[in-house]
Amino acid sequence: MSQSSAMQSHNDSSNTADSQATAANAAQAEGTERNQRATPSNHATGTHSTGVADRGRWSTRRIAIYALFVALAMAASLIELPIFPAAPWLKYDPSGIVCLIAGFAFGPYAAAIVSILGFLPHVFTSPWGALMGMLVALAISVPAALVYRRKRTRNGAMAGMALGMAIALVVALVSNLLVTPLYAHMTVAQVAAMIVPILLPFNLLKFAIHAVVTFLIYKPVTALIDHAA
Repeated sequence: MSQSSAMQSHNDSSNTADSQATAANAAQAEGTERNQRATPSNHATGTHSTGVADRGRWSTRRIAIYALFVALAMAASLIELPIFPAAPWLKYDPSGIVCLIAGFAFGPYAAAIVSILGFLPHVFTSPWGALMGMLVALAISVPAALVYRRKRTRNGAMAGMALGMAIALVVALVSNLLVTPLYAHMTVAQVAAMIVPILLPFNLLKFAIHAVVTFLIYKPVTALIDHAA
């Protein structure tokens, strides 16, 4: 074989190898893209079905989402509805639902941030009420988010909300005993007398509404977040 023929054969082999490598790289890239599309959403870790990774609790995107939830919680806290005829002065507000959804979607840190900042507007108008609102919101949303982070199923969500409701009920009753006498011109004994006929059923009804609405709207809300991502 002549030298030119040998060189031509070598070039043909190199071109063939390059073509095979290019095809392999293209197939690998296509497979990676397919896997990214198939990856389910996991808001707690910051990975979304769009393939966009939002790693880090304080990334720009995550801060923007937290701010949105805080704004929603603030707006919801201004909606006050009487739901217990025996005590019309006790008002229900749906801000706890926003705290629960934030916790389920992004974890207990998000639940804590939204629970605290969501009540900031009330600090200037009703500081004691704002304090109790923060404590109760933290008590129901953070434990629920912790349980759901370990078991991301419907049963996990229900178990988390049940635990959060139990803790929040205790916090609500104790905080009423300790805080209400400071601003309502009532004695501790008078507040204690209200626990069974008024405070207990009102808070149970309030938390039940939180749980039912959260359970119904959580999936559509998180699907909307994924679509926006």
